[in-house]
Amino acid sequence: MANKENIKDSLETDSKDGAEKTVDGQKQKSAEVKPKSARTRKKPEKSAKLKELEAALQEQKEKYLRLSADFDNYRKRTMKEKIELTKQAGEEIFARILPVLDNLERAMMSIEEAKDLEAVKEGMQLIYNLFTEYLGQQGVKEIEAMHQDFDTDVHDAVTKIPSPDKKLKGKVVDVIERGYFLNEKVLRYAKVVIGE
Repeated sequence: MANKENIKDSLETDSKDGAEKTVDGQKQKSAEVKPKSARTRKKPEKSAKLKELEAALQEQKEKYLRLSADFDNYRKRTMKEKIELTKQAGEEIFARILPVLDNLERAMMSIEEAKDLEAVKEGMQLIYNLFTEYLGQQGVKEIEAMHQDFDTDVHDAVTKIPSPDKKLKGKVVDVIERGYFLNEKVLRYAKVVIGE
């Protein structure tokens, strides 16, 4: 019974100033008792749901990084392919123009020896037709300008002259340089003279 009383007495004594306590007849210096909130608590282990969410988040991050890298590779690859296609298209155009150049060279050599002017004119017309046909196949077509209403979207006015006919007022009366479309886009504006 004396043991129980000693323990009870020791609990009741003021422990704030480090007063001495008696337990089992022995004197001991008591330590300050800390409140529960100040005591170090062990962090509870993460719940299974939280671990699952963290794993899902990590997986989404990895997917995003892979997708970002794939897109960057795709962008670089398509840019490289576009440059190569442009080079190949240029090669094809020049390869198809070379026969026209060959025909022009032949015509120039035959002009010096030619005695028949009509044959020379016919040969030049054939070369011109071959070249315009090739341009047509590539999507190039001439802008109709002569006697058309002046249109700033396709015509470039060089000058104005008095109109020879009242019907030609505000219309194109002369074409100085032909204009061309390339697939419905203006490749070169037609240089024209307008009647006033």
